[in-house]
Amino acid sequence: MHADGRHVRSPLQACHVIIRRRSDFGSIALPHGVPMSIVIRDVREHELDSVLALNNNAGLAILPLDSTKLQRFYEQAEYFRVAERDGNLAGFLVGFGSGSAHDSSNFAWFRDRHPEFFYIDRIVVASRRRGGGVGRAFYADVQSYTELRYPQLACEVFLDHGADAALLFHGSFGFREVGQNTMADVEVRASMLMKDMCSYPWVKETYAGKLPEELPWVGRPRHAAADNRSTGT
Repeated sequence: MHADGRHVRSPLQACHVIIRRRSDFGSIALPHGVPMSIVIRDVREHELDSVLALNNNAGLAILPLDSTKLQRFYEQAEYFRVAERDGNLAGFLVGFGSGSAHDSSNFAWFRDRHPEFFYIDRIVVASRRRGGGVGRAFYADVQSYTELRYPQLACEVFLDHGADAALLFHGSFGFREVGQNTMADVEVRASMLMKDMCSYPWVKETYAGKLPEELPWVGRPRHAAADNRSTGT
């Protein structure tokens, strides 16, 4: 309480979004009136039908998937995580390291120009959850994953479908345009974005690729890049 008698909420009460990694914290009961957590965790195979529906209802800014391609993502993606909000699936993000054999024209564009990076193939947030912090939670999580393993984080924004909001979102996270690519197979023009991972040089020098396994927040790749085969997009 201020000296003038005004009540001051605690930092927990003032939070709009509380991000949890389920493997780190387990189930947490929150005080009355505090928003439920956003939980970021690895996808489970029985959730793929729901993930497919989310993807194909996302609009023109996301390329469609079929169940075969999604299954290959599940089997081969280095990073494939979902977000839960209030116990319900709120979105997903799929990513591949530069050493993978991921078959995507945008991924190939980055690989032809940059030796080492982590690529966000797609992020989808359920329409009813947009604007609620899910996208920012995903980007915080994938950046934390990337900066321990890769020098750059890469993604693209499609420019032909009202890109202002997406470009502003990525710009607020420190991404910069490094070029543009026209995807011949779907005739879509994309702004190719990258962000330097400032912590990576220190992590590489200090740990030489051998991260401490006893720290749960470090996370682990679902599949090593060397194990990935062509995935298609």
